[in-house]
Amino acid sequence: MVIGIVLGTLLAVMRLSPNPLVSGGAYVYVWLFRGTPVLVQLLFWNFIAAVYPTISIGIPFTNVVFFDFSANSVITPFVAAMLGLGLNQAAYQAEIVRAGILSVDEGQSEAAQALGMTRLQTMRRIVLPQAMRVIIPPTGNETISMLKTTSLVSVIAVKDLLYAGQLIYAVNYQQIPLLITVSIWYLVVTTLLSIGQYFLERRYGRGFRRNEPETWWQRLWRYAVPRHAKVEGTP
Repeated sequence: MVIGIVLGTLLAVMRLSPNPLVSGGAYVYVWLFRGTPVLVQLLFWNFIAAVYPTISIGIPFTNVVFFDFSANSVITPFVAAMLGLGLNQAAYQAEIVRAGILSVDEGQSEAAQALGMTRLQTMRRIVLPQAMRVIIPPTGNETISMLKTTSLVSVIAVKDLLYAGQLIYAVNYQQIPLLITVSIWYLVVTTLLSIGQYFLERRYGRGFRRNEPETWWQRLWRYAVPRHAKVEGTP
């Protein structure tokens, strides 16, 4: 998610660039990674050594090479999982951030430019802080979805939660109890992430609503412990 958020924010800014080459490159990235299944991308990165057995870093179109190493030693299954999930998430995150940026009134940017702020300063200090109100909810959903999507990395033998459960029931043949246990762990972590998302939404939503909505615990307490009726004439 860190890879997806950082790269997605950069891609969103590139998509909104007036330079057609920059915006076009970002569009092609989003089109490519969002249009192909994440499982295919995981397999692609896992078997990249079959296409490029050696990775070299040097000056393009010359024979100057600074570093030269085996692809298998660098792109391990764990690294392949990180690349597959992170680069795919960046494509979706780019559209989320772009929608948040477009939700901010253009007058904010015009006022910042009138004050002499650069485009980068305007984006960092004016636009993005206001866009967070729109960005946080779908980003929280994507984080929860990413947690569940990590179960796909078991196909490339990365030891995640599901793969650990598969290793255990391959020995004791207790498939259903182990799958229920794995599901409970996913539910616990997604619940914690949902709580964090809720408080982030409340924080960045301040100033846009007069009264903050009650939390689930506040509503439960209000209905479980009814307030005493106020007696007329008492303070």
